[in-house]
Amino acid sequence: MSTPRDPVEAALEEAIARGDFDDLPGAGKPLDLPDTHDPDWWIKQRLAGDDVDRDALLPPVVLLRREFERRDETLSELQDEQAVRDYAADFTERVHQDRRDNPFQHLLAPAWDEDDAVERWRALRARREAARRAEAPAAPPPPARPRRPWWRFGRRA
Repeated sequence: MSTPRDPVEAALEEAIARGDFDDLPGAGKPLDLPDTHDPDWWIKQRLAGDDVDRDALLPPVVLLRREFERRDETLSELQDEQAVRDYAADFTERVHQDRRDNPFQHLLAPAWDEDDAVERWRALRARREAARRAEAPAAPPPPARPRRPWWRFGRRA
């Protein structure tokens, strides 16, 4: 009597016979495995290969502090005062939520008052407008009125 074949094994054998695994990247190359057992080997390998966004692994307080340090870049992209107020309120709410979630942490992100954000936004806009005016070329002088030839003086055209 024959033993029943495992359907997974059968499917693998058929795929190998068809050559489905022949052109895979890394085929024939040894695996880069550590000598000792390391349960985190896969994430270390992904980090070494730059497959993972390293910022996603940072704690929220560090990300909030970085966002606060780059606030001028963010403010320069906002179009009006209400958008600035909304952004500052959202940022401050995320800071307070992080403080509630981690009450005993030593590193804190600064909260941001909406009025301070608007003042900073206005200063950035004024500085950007002044730089734009300084870079803009002066308006060309109006074209000179063509002179009439000397023999036409006194005559109407």
